[in-house]
Formats: sequence, structure tokens, C-alpha cells
Amino acid sequence: MVFWAHLANGYAEPACTILAKGWGMENQGPSLITCIVERGRAEQVVQAAIAAGAQGATIYYGRGVGVRQKLGWRGMLVRPEKEVILIVTKDEQTSAVFDAVVASAKLEKPGHGFAFLHKLDRAVGFL
Repeated sequence: MVFWAHLANGYAEPACTILAKGWGMENQGPSLITCIVERGRAEQVVQAAIAAGAQGATIYYGRGVGVRQKLGWRGMLVRPEKEVILIVTKDEQTSAVFDAVVASAKLEKPGHGFAFLHKLDRAVGFL
């Protein structure tokens, strides 16, 4: 499986290529923003994140379980296919990028997805 990283310059490269280039972020207070949205919505979220200062993002596909089963027959209306977006940011970019992700994905509305933030001790291989 190849994870593609969408870079601010508009290009996409396999994430392993980015790691091989040696771009680093050691000791800069990085954060990881994770956002999960319905399949087909990730590109607009990534573009908003890049416009807010993110250097790039990684998108991969997933399948949600749990909520559909609890809703019974109404769960048939919930699409299980999801896109997972990972964005590593420098500390000073994190709030602006997170707010842009929330606004672009319309996460304040129920059923549109969710996002969460992790503070990282260190990250190597990202801008």
C-alpha cells in the first residue's frame, strides 16, 4: 500500500519518497491533525489546510464500523467508506490549519466526520 502525500506545490508523491529526501521537523513542537471524512471529500479539506499553512497531507482510505450497526436499518443510509487525512504541522501553524480543516469539512454538523489533534514529541521526515 502506498500513501500519497499532497504537497503545497500541487504535486503528490509517495510518502516514502518524502521520507527518503530527509526533510525534517525535529524538535519543532510538531502536531498531527487527523481528520476522517466521507469518501470523496478529502481533496477540498487538504486544499483548505494547505491554504492555511500546512506543507502537505497524506490521504488514505478506510471503512467505518460501529455506528451503522447500532442504527439498524437506518444504518444503510450511512456510507462506510471514509478518507483519512493526516497533516503534520509546526506548532505555530496548528491552530490555523485545524480551524481550516474543521470549516472546510463542515465538522460542526453531525455526520460530516471528525478531527482530532495529537501533540508529537518529535517528527522526522516531514517539512
